Formats: sequence, structure tokens, C-alpha cells
Amino acid sequence: MLLRLFLSVIVACGWIVESTMAAELEDTIYLELEHGRVVIELRPDLAPNHVNRIKELARREFYDGVVFHRVIDGFMAQSGDPTGTGTGGSDKLDLDAEFSDESHVRGTLSMARTNDPNSANSQFFIVLEGASHLNGQYTVWGLVVDGMEHVDKIKRGGGGNGIVEDPDKIITMRVAADVDE
Repeated sequence: MLLRLFLSVIVACGWIVESTMAAELEDTIYLELEHGRVVIELRPDLAPNHVNRIKELARREFYDGVVFHRVIDGFMAQSGDPTGTGTGGSDKLDLDAEFSDESHVRGTLSMARTNDPNSANSQFFIVLEGASHLNGQYTVWGLVVDGMEHVDKIKRGGGGNGIVEDPDKIITMRVAADVDE
């Protein structure tokens, strides 16, 4: 009887570990850049609709080959526009804002938008250095947990607008649960 109980606990714990690992992979993005992999922890607790959009577009391979069209040294690197101009987006409807109290620290991922708070679509930015002035005004949906040194190597833009000539590209962007390794 004791052995049966012990085996039941082991089986149950194994399932819990496997289930937890699968959930973590579902809430992780692998962003492949020229210089290496960036691992992003998704934050569905803060922005479930934006996380779902990012995952949906990543699964459609929407971000593959898309450039970092605007990169301002000491501030942020912006991508997600298939036209590379900063004016494009996906064929999906814009999202309503999901603002939170989460701070824009180094490695934070937020959605880009126009002056309309409810205009986020596919464009996003990665914060290069803390940017507290963005707090509560942009939807935070993720955080770089590994590979920020690769983000730091993204080509910077010139002038005040950060527009990049011959910009670096996203090689691939995938939900970790979908990647065979």
C-alpha cells in the first residue's frame, strides 16, 4: 500500500513538472537575431490580449525577416512593421490598451502605438535602458530573460528619430513550445 502511494506521488509530480514546463514554453518567445537567440518571457498576467496577438503572429511567421526600423541608442529598438517604414502593421484589428503599473526597465517589451492608446497592432519595442517616462502609457507584454547582449548589438539609427539605414532583421520569432530542440 505504501509503495502504491509513493508511486502515485511520483507519477503525479512528474505530470506536474511536465505540465509546468509546457506552460512555461507556451509563455516564452525565441527571437533569433543575427548575433544570437533572445529569450522573452511573456506576461499574459499583464496583457493577455497583446500576448495572444504576439503568439498568433509569431506562429504565422509574420515577424520573420522584419527589420528593426527605429533604434535609438540608450532608449529602445522598434520592430514589427512588415513595410519597414514604421507605418505598417498586421491585417488584424488594433488592440485596446492593456496598460499596467509594470516599469519599463532594460529588456522590457511593449507595444508601439500612435497617439491613440488603442492603436497597438504588431509593432513592438525592446527597452535598451530604463524608460520610466513610458510607464502606464504603453502595454508591457514581455521581458528579455536571456540574450540581451544580442539586442545590444542591433544597429542603431541616426539623428533624433532613430531611423536605421540598412537595418538589422529578425531572423525568426517563435513561441518556444513550437520549437523542436
